[in-house]
Amino acid sequence: MFVTGYAVMAGAAERLVLGYDSFGNVCGRKNTPVEGAPLSGQDMTNKKYVFFLNLCSLETQSFKISSLSLCVSSCPEEQLNSLEDLQSFARNNGSCLCVYNLNVSSYTLDPKAAELCPTLPVPPSKSFPLLNRCVPQSPECYSQYASVLINMVNEMDVFHRILSGILAGRDTVIGLSVLALAFSFIVILAFRFIRTLLVHTLIALLVFGLLFVSGVLWWLYYDYRNDPSTELETEKENVKFLLGYAIFSTVLTVVLLSLILPLRKRLQSTVQLFQIVSEIIGRIPFLLFQPFWTFLILMMFWVFWVAVLLSLGTAGTAQTTSGGQVEYRALSGICYMVWYHFVGLIWTSEFILACQQMTIAGAVVSCYFNRNKSSPPPHPVLSSMSVLFCYHLGTAVKGSFLITVLRVPRIVLLYLYNALKQKESACAKCPFKCYLCWCWCQESCLRYSNQHAYTAAAINGTNFCTSAKDASFVLEKSSAKLASISCPGDFLLFLAKVFVVCFTVFGGLMAFNYHRELQTWVVPLLLVGFFAYVLSHSFLSVFEVTADALLLCFAIDMETNDGSAEKPYFVDHNLLTFVSRSNKVAERQKRRSMRPSQDNEDGTELQPMV
Repeated sequence: MFVTGYAVMAGAAERLVLGYDSFGNVCGRKNTPVEGAPLSGQDMTNKKYVFFLNLCSLETQSFKISSLSLCVSSCPEEQLNSLEDLQSFARNNGSCLCVYNLNVSSYTLDPKAAELCPTLPVPPSKSFPLLNRCVPQSPECYSQYASVLINMVNEMDVFHRILSGILAGRDTVIGLSVLALAFSFIVILAFRFIRTLLVHTLIALLVFGLLFVSGVLWWLYYDYRNDPSTELETEKENVKFLLGYAIFSTVLTVVLLSLILPLRKRLQSTVQLFQIVSEIIGRIPFLLFQPFWTFLILMMFWVFWVAVLLSLGTAGTAQTTSGGQVEYRALSGICYMVWYHFVGLIWTSEFILACQQMTIAGAVVSCYFNRNKSSPPPHPVLSSMSVLFCYHLGTAVKGSFLITVLRVPRIVLLYLYNALKQKESACAKCPFKCYLCWCWCQESCLRYSNQHAYTAAAINGTNFCTSAKDASFVLEKSSAKLASISCPGDFLLFLAKVFVVCFTVFGGLMAFNYHRELQTWVVPLLLVGFFAYVLSHSFLSVFEVTADALLLCFAIDMETNDGSAEKPYFVDHNLLTFVSRSNKVAERQKRRSMRPSQDNEDGTELQPMV
C-alpha cells in the first residue's frame, strides 16, 4: 500500500503523453503550483499541445530539449513572420505563443518580446495526436525536429517506452477489452445451447483464426523488417516482439491442430456432458451473471493497476532551475518496485477468479445435494457468496497464492531464457527450458486441483489444505473413470478461450497497426491478449467449474452412498446414465486396444515363410 499511495502522489503519468511545458505545467489539465516557479500551477485544460519556441533549431542536452516549451490551445498552421502576426494569431485563435507573463497587447511594445516569443519566422505546424506536440510542416524544420525526437525516444529506457505505448493506446486497449467481453458472451451462449454442429463450427472458426493470425503476424514482421524508414528504437522492438509472437502463434497452431484431430472421436460425449451442465445452469440461471460481476471487478482493478504502474514509471520530484523553470528528476530505484506491483497483478487477479469459482462451486453443491431436483434451494448463488465472504476468503487467498508462486518464477525464467537466447548460449538455455516446462505443467495441475479443493471446501466447510487432501483422496479412487469424461471437456473449453483470444488479438493487430510511429504497440497487444484470456476464462469457468464440481460431487456421492433405501444416491438420472455409458465406452476401447496382444499370445504360432 505504501508503494501504491506514494506512486499516486509522486507520479504524474499524464506527462508521458500529454506533455508539459518548461514551467512544470502538464498540458491539458489543471495544475498545482510548484514552489519557486511563479508560472506554474496554471489551468491548462484548454491548452493541450506542447509548442517549442525554437521549433527549427532544437537541441538536446542531458536527455532534455534545450528549447523553451509552452502549452498552447492550437498550433499555427500558417507561417508567422513578425510579432504583429503572433499578436493577430493570439487574438483570432486564442492561442498565445509567447511566455505566459507577457500580455498579448504587449507583443509589439515590450522590448523583451523577442526573448519571450518564438524565433521568427514561426513555421507552419500541425498538432501530432500521439505525443500532443506541434510538429513543423516545412521540410527543413521537420527534418531537424524528427532527428531530435528520434534521439529522444531512442534514449528512453524500455520501461518508459512501454509506458508511453500503454498510455498512447489506452483507448484501443479498453475497446479491445470490450470486444473480448462480447466474444466471451457469445461463446458462453453457444455453450448454453450447445450442439454437435455448433462445436464443429467453433473448431472450424478457431482453426481459421489461428492460421489467419499466424499469417498476419508473419506478414507484419516481414513488412516491418524490410521497411527502410525503421529508425526508432520502438520500431526495432516492434520487429523483435512480432517475430516472437509469430513463432509462438505458429507453434500453438501446430500443437492445437495435432490435438484437435483425436478430439473429434470424443466430441459426441463431450457435447452430452455440457448439455447436462447446461441443465444444472438452467436450474440456477444467476450463475450466468457471475462473470459480469467478475468482469466489472477485474476491470476496476486493472484500471487501478495500470494507473499505479504509470504513476510508478513517472514518479519523481519537481525541481526549479534558473528563470523559474521546472525539471522533473526521476527517483532512483523506483522501477524495481514494478516487480512487486506485477506480483500484485497476478495474485489479485487469481484471487478474484478464485472467489468466482468458489461461488459457482458452492451453488452447484447445494443444488446437487438436494433431494427434490424439481425444487432447487432458494437463492443458491447468494448463499454461496455469503459463505465465501464469511468463512472461505482465506481458502481463495491460499489457492491464488499457490498459483502466483509458480507463475512468477516461470515469468522470470522466461525472461532469463530470452536473454540467454540472444547470447546464443545453448548449454545454458537447456536447464531453463526444462524448468519452464515443469513450471507450466505444475501450474496447470495446481489450477485443476484448486478447483476441486474449492468444491470440497463448499461441501465439507473445511479449510484449503484439508479440502485439497479430501478431494485428492476421493479422486484417486475414481480418477480413471472421471478423467476420460472431464479431459475432453476441459480441452474444448480451452479451445473456446483460445478462440476469444485469437479474434481479439486479430482486432488488436488491425487497430494497432495504424499507429506505428513512436509507439511500442506490441506490448499493449500482449496486455490485450492477457485481458482477453482472463475474461474468457472468467466466463467459461462457469461451465468448467460446474462440470468439475458435478463430477466431484458424483464421486463423493458414490463413495458415501450405495443406492439403498437407507443411503440413496443424490445423483441425477441423466448424469448417472451419462457416466455409466461413458465408462462402458472407455472399457470397450481398453479391451479393444488389448485384443491384438492377447490374440498373438493365445493364437497359433507364426511360421517362417519358405
